Amino acid sequence: MNAYEKLQTARSQTRPTARSYIEKLFQERTELHGDRKYADDAAIIGGIGMLGDIPATFIGIERGRNLEERIRCNFGCPMPEGYRKALRLMRQAEKFHRPVICFVDTSGAFCGEEAEERGQGQAIADNLMQMMGLETPIITIVIGEGGSGGALGLSVANKLYMLENAVFSVISPEGCASILWEDAKLAPDAAECLHITAEDMKEFGVAEEIIPEDFVHFGRMCEEMKEKLILDLKGWSKKTGKELSEERYQRFRKLGRWAE
Repeated sequence: MNAYEKLQTARSQTRPTARSYIEKLFQERTELHGDRKYADDAAIIGGIGMLGDIPATFIGIERGRNLEERIRCNFGCPMPEGYRKALRLMRQAEKFHRPVICFVDTSGAFCGEEAEERGQGQAIADNLMQMMGLETPIITIVIGEGGSGGALGLSVANKLYMLENAVFSVISPEGCASILWEDAKLAPDAAECLHITAEDMKEFGVAEEIIPEDFVHFGRMCEEMKEKLILDLKGWSKKTGKELSEERYQRFRKLGRWAE
């Protein structure tokens, strides 16, 4: 498939959402709500659960699994209070020495007037800054569409996985085509220029590993994913919080590095 076809696959309404992965990967779950400032954003779900024998914090951008859920979740476009909730849970995870597992699937943060009034840009920027220094392991899995700052707000991680048909981009191909060529119909061309596929992200060092998709055997796929996550976390178990934070910082410092 070409880049735009992969984007369409990543947007498919039949793909499992973040909640589906959380239900398969984590046992003894307790979902937590609210940002303690304004409201609870259904587009970002989070809480505590057991990943095997490891207590962990899970955070996911949820699109919804039917029309009613999608409306409630704003079709996976988080509000500022969603990002503040996510950051609250990450700080809590740091306090109690729990790793953080994030699931990203969004076309981007909500860009309506009410989101801007409540500080959308600052909420995402706070996440980027605070996640960089968080003294606990962070793993992000892009399970569908990783769009713009809305996706990056949960992607400042020690390690980033992508499903094979997931995408990650600074802007949607439609938005890019509209800005550059004033024609959203040229989105397929923009998708190729943007290099948004999982293979591109691995080549650029943005993603460490690509996870094969097998939604027919979704339970088995999640078991294999769980084994990877547990192996990663046990590999970091002897590292200090400062070391984990520094590794994350250096990981991002290397992105985009080039030489003549």
